Amino acid sequence: MKLLSSSTALLVACLAAAAAHAKPTARSMQVHESRESVPAAFARVGPAPQDTMLNLRISLVQGDLAGLEKALMDVSDPASPLKGQFLSKEQVEAFVAPKPETAAAVAAWLKENDITATKITPAGDALSISIPVSKANALLDAEFTVFNHTRSGTTSVRTLSYSIPADLKGHLDFIHPTTFVPATEDKPAPAANLTGDAVPASCATTITPACLQALYGIPTTPATVRTNTIGVSGFIQQFANKQDLRTFLTRFRPDLSATTSFALQTLDGGENPQQLSEAGIEANLDTQYTVGIASGVPITFISVGDDNRDGLNGFLDMADTLIGENNAPQVLSTSYGFDEPELPNNLANSLCNAYMQLGARGTSILYSSGDGGVSGSQSQNCNTFIPTFPSGCPFVTSVGATTGINPETAADFSSGGFSNIFSQPSFQSSAVSTFLNAIGNTNAGKFNRAGRGFPDISAQGVDVQIVFQGQFGGVDGTSCSTPITASIISLLNDQLAAAGKPSLGFLNPFLYSAAGRAALTDITSGSNPGCNTNGFTARAGWDPVTGLGTPNFAALRTAVGL
Repeated sequence: MKLLSSSTALLVACLAAAAAHAKPTARSMQVHESRESVPAAFARVGPAPQDTMLNLRISLVQGDLAGLEKALMDVSDPASPLKGQFLSKEQVEAFVAPKPETAAAVAAWLKENDITATKITPAGDALSISIPVSKANALLDAEFTVFNHTRSGTTSVRTLSYSIPADLKGHLDFIHPTTFVPATEDKPAPAANLTGDAVPASCATTITPACLQALYGIPTTPATVRTNTIGVSGFIQQFANKQDLRTFLTRFRPDLSATTSFALQTLDGGENPQQLSEAGIEANLDTQYTVGIASGVPITFISVGDDNRDGLNGFLDMADTLIGENNAPQVLSTSYGFDEPELPNNLANSLCNAYMQLGARGTSILYSSGDGGVSGSQSQNCNTFIPTFPSGCPFVTSVGATTGINPETAADFSSGGFSNIFSQPSFQSSAVSTFLNAIGNTNAGKFNRAGRGFPDISAQGVDVQIVFQGQFGGVDGTSCSTPITASIISLLNDQLAAAGKPSLGFLNPFLYSAAGRAALTDITSGSNPGCNTNGFTARAGWDPVTGLGTPNFAALRTAVGL
């Protein structure tokens, strides 16, 4: 019989009691979140119909995030005696479970308003409720309104302000979706762009698996440990086609069986139809450069549909799903992202903390840094530099892009910079300080010098050959470099597992260590222009264009103790 933590058991008991109707008690309310005006891209339509049902997520203040972060660093720092001693699912849940008084306070509030909540996360730190607009307005002292996105015509029901009982401050973290109004262009942006049909012979002008194997020393021998897996994220109706994968393997990896494929996991109504016309460039790229690089490693394509509960295109739903699994993948590769200013701080923190949980359990989480240089996930007009998310989260490994060989240089679209939400973590403070001292006052005032710097590492991202709807072509983007890097990490994990050693887990403390830095090829030329500037310039050491550099498999193998 599985035992519940005391706070989780108390929360369950209190929620079960909500069936007994109680007269609501008047409480002193306090504004919890608000925005001054309607976002520029939206127009107010009018009050939301009173009977419209709202699915809201209630995030409770987690019990001991500081303790979890310390535990994460203990199992991730190469200098720690606890390196590789990852936490169990239950141990992580004990850190994030709300304190008993928090669980009781929120449960009592819901009970007195005759609201039944469902746990979203095993630890009970996130709850789901479904209530009509009329009740939400009364409960939260809000005015839920229909907003129209003027360019796309899509509508959303949101409020410009909501309040919670004053005595829930310190217990209730936030309620979502409320004040965050997602625009159509706020969907996570895949970075892949098909650029041509020819497949030149030279790796100086086009990148194939054979080029990557030669450039980074990636082994072709198949992995042997079947419990070592990669999860490949799929969003926004991007579908991975198995026929295209067969064509890709036949052309570029004839040493592998052409029938080598991937497993499918779906959530939020996700699917993966196999009609060739529905194949997606991004999904094909991500699966072809994991199956085709991480030879023999089991790959799972995780397709997230539009029926998400988190109001964040399924990013939180995916993290919650993996947190709830007993055996999460050792590596998660995601080639989608947002511009950081699009998200409220509480949402960004919530997702980042979910990645901290996965990292503590031994999952390496890799994200593409984006394709807009210093102007964000895609090129756009700006006056100050736009960091991307989740790359700014310190608990993920952000991957930039390079181009060319002998030497590799920074791809000019490789997003990089400094977060305005997350402060600079200690593991990168020395490397980032060196860079900041070197550039002096260049671009002063356009970025947050105290923020978490990204990317952390890079790999090839220009004219990477894929098969899309039966045709060969080249793709550009940090979404090329991310599955390539994820595959390299997974192959290292395979060899570690075969030697009876733990997987790498959260990568950044290792990457920024002396041994980690020495196992990467420093990229010292190129820049990432944007916002009417030259952006940042790649230079010796870490830089916010290519991070610490590109992987060298043999050197990494030695650095991780093989």
